[in-house]
Amino acid sequence: MSDTIRLTMAQAVARFLTRQMTVIEGEKLPIFGGVWGIFGHGNVAGMGEALYQVRDELPTLRAHNEQGMAHAAIAYAKANFRRRMMACTSSIGPGALNMITAAGVAHVNRLPLLLLPGDVFANRLPDPVLQQVEDFGDGTVSANDAFRSVSRYFDRIARPEQIMPALKRAMQVLTDPAECGPVTLGLCQDVQAEAFDYPVSFFDEKIWTFRRPRADAAEISAAADILKSSQKPVIIAGGGALYSGASEALAAFAEKHGVPVLETQAGKSVLPDTHPLNMGSVGVTGTSASNQLAEQADVVFAVGTRLQDFTTGSWALFKNDAMRIVGLNTQAFDAGKHNAQPVIGDALTGLDEIGALLDDWQSPDGWVDKAKSGKAEWQKAAEAATAATNAALPSDAQVIGAVQRTFGSGATVVCAAGGLPGELHKLWQAGAPGSYHLEYGFSCMGYEIAGGLGVKLAKPDEEVVVMVGDGSYMMLNAELATSVMLGAKLTIIMLDNRGYGCINRLQMGTGGANFNNLLEDAQQEVVPEIDFCKHAEAMGAIAVKVGSIAELETAISASKSNDRTTLIQIDTDPLITTEAGGHWWDVAVPEVSPRREVQEARKAYEANLKNQRIG
Repeated sequence: MSDTIRLTMAQAVARFLTRQMTVIEGEKLPIFGGVWGIFGHGNVAGMGEALYQVRDELPTLRAHNEQGMAHAAIAYAKANFRRRMMACTSSIGPGALNMITAAGVAHVNRLPLLLLPGDVFANRLPDPVLQQVEDFGDGTVSANDAFRSVSRYFDRIARPEQIMPALKRAMQVLTDPAECGPVTLGLCQDVQAEAFDYPVSFFDEKIWTFRRPRADAAEISAAADILKSSQKPVIIAGGGALYSGASEALAAFAEKHGVPVLETQAGKSVLPDTHPLNMGSVGVTGTSASNQLAEQADVVFAVGTRLQDFTTGSWALFKNDAMRIVGLNTQAFDAGKHNAQPVIGDALTGLDEIGALLDDWQSPDGWVDKAKSGKAEWQKAAEAATAATNAALPSDAQVIGAVQRTFGSGATVVCAAGGLPGELHKLWQAGAPGSYHLEYGFSCMGYEIAGGLGVKLAKPDEEVVVMVGDGSYMMLNAELATSVMLGAKLTIIMLDNRGYGCINRLQMGTGGANFNNLLEDAQQEVVPEIDFCKHAEAMGAIAVKVGSIAELETAISASKSNDRTTLIQIDTDPLITTEAGGHWWDVAVPEVSPRREVQEARKAYEANLKNQRIG
């Protein structure tokens, strides 16, 4: 029996991917849920033929846009709490570069994504080939070098045997809780077709278990001492708490020790909205309940969060001069931010081990009472913002209220950019962990529909609701057709405010004139009246436009019996946003301008800068 098997490099990639497994709740599953592929001359002959040979073990899904398919792969991984993932293969040149934005999404959000773009000819004989980028001073450069800044691991495969160490390294990165992020392997198109005698052992089945690194005992002890000294502690829960499966541990910790929980965009749903110690969103898009506590907190226990500017109010949210941070995170880079006491380890085990040293310590009763009182006040404000009205142009919040009332907290809501993430962060009442799926690390317009498709593939038996503005819809909508093709039903709520309403409000808030954001304020011969329903129907979806909140609720209820993706369009007011809650965000205002509005905005900006902490 031979110890080797002769395969092309592409065949080796495909076979290797089929042998990578994981175990979830006692069930052994392929770690790759499939491969997204748009074929071109850089991958159709090599990877295309190889994927065809393993199509029964490793499904290949055809998309309509390379960025869209990579977004779907990212969403699939996020919905699986990083325990399963997908790969994406493209041709060279524009096909590959279309995935750069998605690689940025995965990189910022610490999500696993395997990118397999075709690359130039390693032998260079036919250079320059179609779609090849030529560097006048560096013969080794290809378009795929653009992936380097947004990849956790990058490699270019110029010999068939190089794929062995590259794939092993790729899997280590994709499954590591600290290093996790996108991996890019540029596959030279001639090498994809070259054969090599690979060791049979390279294709042995491998089961990847997701480790829980335990923190150093001294770090655990120091963290416990800091918490014991606090009178006004809060927990800020990020996405790492969800990926660790720490929801129950977090709830137990908060209840035993009397510590209110504030949620980031990535961490929202780690506790159900109904939990009495869940104060909801924190920071720029935070609830009044969370932000009032954060302002006074003397200890911030940051669990699985990278503490980005929306979470910290551009580092101006925390007003207590004595405030200290304990950072529990698998990644040292995140754990030590803002002079935090780092606890480098898994969220679930870290909570348990710190909690064990706290014994029966609890925060003062008055602190918990204050938190619960603040939550009650916030709930009144939220109910008022989301209540149904007969307004000709409802607010985003009123649309959110209608969706919440008709779907309840059981559906998974998907969104990404514009004004909706801020409103959803404040107002959506999440139920189960992972039922709130927002891409707000990169705030990537166009993620929404493709991301919804990825979530639906990960959760085929659950309702998936995509909320998207007209601006994001226009940027990337092609995977709506893919959802119809795959029978992956989505309910898409499309809010049409006729432009980039969120940035228009930001422009106004910084003193700028209404310019180039709403369609009516942009250079144009005719203000377009876009019929989104006809567009969605042309891609195979069911679509309807409604004229009121009442009609919206009726349409959503009716859509539940539809057999395929359904788009419901409603016109909304571009200027209304929820005034309750929120916090200042650092957006630099010009020092010099002839406009009085800008001058006044600059004065307010300079006053707010004084609240930013240094160090």
